[in-house]
Amino acid sequence: MAADGSSARLRGRGLAAALLGLHLFSVLVALEVSVGKTTLVTALNRTRVQLPCTFTTCIGFEKLTFAWYYNTTEKLYQGFIKNKASQPKEEFRDPRVELIGTTTGKENNISISMEVDFSDAGKYTCFVKNPRENKAEANATLTLKVVSVMVPVDNTLTLIILAVVGGVVGFLILIMLIKKIVLLIRRKSQEKKECLVSSSGIDNTDNGLAGSKAEQKAPPKA
Repeated sequence: MAADGSSARLRGRGLAAALLGLHLFSVLVALEVSVGKTTLVTALNRTRVQLPCTFTTCIGFEKLTFAWYYNTTEKLYQGFIKNKASQPKEEFRDPRVELIGTTTGKENNISISMEVDFSDAGKYTCFVKNPRENKAEANATLTLKVVSVMVPVDNTLTLIILAVVGGVVGFLILIMLIKKIVLLIRRKSQEKKECLVSSSGIDNTDNGLAGSKAEQKAPPKA
């Protein structure tokens, strides 16, 4: 009975380890989709705008499908990619939409571009499905804002911060330079003093001091 209990515990631990390994493997090869560092895109009315999207996978892809949706329901584009060596093939697209990305380069880029007006403002979702990763799915969403006039970004605060930081750094450098100059002057002054002291102890001939030539007696005549 004890042996059976030990075997059961070992099997339980083995199963737990296997499940943990499977979980870690699934995390490692997880499909990821990105729409860039910012999820807000601003565009002028009646202009063409780019909507970025890239995907990554650790084990590659085969027969991958992808799509773009407007406000999660309206399909704008759908494509199919056989493998890494193949270019995306169009299966469906809105007449205004154009695929501008490629998956044969360094990045798996499935970005699109389209001409927009005020009615196109909203959320755009990039969706990817990779059968090679056990039909893993992933998506990312960005928001499009359409404006009549592009407002310049106010960088006043940033400039002030940079100026303050630059001033502090410059002040510290100035202090270091002054310190170096002061130390150099002190060292030169100390060397000069040592030189004067050394000279006064050796050359006293002009003053008739002890050790000078004036005190030396002439040798006796033979």
